[in-house]
Amino acid sequence: MKSPVDTVIAADKKLPLPAIWLFALPLAVLALGHTISNLIRTLPAISADVVAQDLAVSAGDIAAMTGFYHLAFALGQIPVGVALDRYSVKSVVSVLLALVAVGSVLAALVQGPASFILTQTVLGIGCCGMLLCPLTYAARTTDPRQFALWSAFILAVGNSGMVVSASPMAWVVEHYGWRLAYGLPALFALIVLIIVQLVIKPVRPTTHKPANVWPEIKEVARIGLSPALRGVVVLAFVSFAVMIGVRGMWGGPWLMEAKDLSRLATGNVLLGLTLVLIVMPMVVGLVDKRMGRSRLLLAIGHVLAGVMLILLPAGANGGLLAGLFGVDGFSAGYDVALIIAFGAFISVQPLLFALGRAAVSGQHAGKALSAVNLAFFAGAAIIQALSAPVNTGFGAGGVLIFLGLLSVSGAMAFWGLRKLA
Repeated sequence: MKSPVDTVIAADKKLPLPAIWLFALPLAVLALGHTISNLIRTLPAISADVVAQDLAVSAGDIAAMTGFYHLAFALGQIPVGVALDRYSVKSVVSVLLALVAVGSVLAALVQGPASFILTQTVLGIGCCGMLLCPLTYAARTTDPRQFALWSAFILAVGNSGMVVSASPMAWVVEHYGWRLAYGLPALFALIVLIIVQLVIKPVRPTTHKPANVWPEIKEVARIGLSPALRGVVVLAFVSFAVMIGVRGMWGGPWLMEAKDLSRLATGNVLLGLTLVLIVMPMVVGLVDKRMGRSRLLLAIGHVLAGVMLILLPAGANGGLLAGLFGVDGFSAGYDVALIIAFGAFISVQPLLFALGRAAVSGQHAGKALSAVNLAFFAGAAIIQALSAPVNTGFGAGGVLIFLGLLSVSGAMAFWGLRKLA
């Protein structure tokens, strides 16, 4: 089986093999920060029930409290985007990794809801630039025509963090408790921090930056609201929220409660979903390179991903499809197939970054990418918080339908705004 880098090499034969590997190595190292970020944000999927029990709250409360991670992550996008356009990627990522290490240690020691919210906020700030850093590095060092492929490579490496938070972390939670699972990212962050110091060379912007930061902050907002990025930002607002809502929170409770799967079995299903989220972005990048139809792929992918989520409760006991077939509910295999299909369709997501990068000149790449990332995590924070009352009223199945409708609606809005770009 070819590695993600081998796939990129095959797609970009203009660069000699050593040059591609020399470029891919620091990019992969930077993407490890995104790996840790994905690990942290998806831990609730296999630990929400025991964390809730230990902190004397409900699973819905955990969903709402983890929304503070996404809120802090979103609010950090503008200052990190500005910092990346003023300082080296190495400097920014080093500070963020150190903050993640501190936040992870604090997360393992929480004693109540207030301290859990605090640690989620610290971790959100620390992780807020873990995707922007490798994306900005790629934007500064590669041809814009190859950016879609390299961003897919970054997402593939980063999504491997969800491999760790599936079966392996389910085993850790089962045998050693959730506190160790929340503390381990501190060790990972320190290891990556050391590797960054050894491998990454400072890559600074080529243009001089003014002393006043405020105009640059306003520039991030202006770029994000510009006609070229408006549709991208709208779809980004729901896209990541839907994906992380399933993989990071509600996929686990659905499988354990509605399908009576064990924690380890649930972790295995989520592992399968994660493997799809690792491989498929590279496939999507290659398809887009050949077709050149990014907007069409994004619209179709999000519509189909939403349909998969809506079909999940429809096949459960009392669901519409189960009733039509005259059964109490389909087997867990039905749910597994739909969840895997959902992962394949939602993997068009990296194309949003490619469209954002293509909309601006190289000197504003950090701001454009931070605007897209801001939409990603602002949507995740708001929609994660909204999922709590939906769960209270309609259960995990209601949340899945809610997320599915959001995915379809976002795709339709994105397609309708395409003429403004």
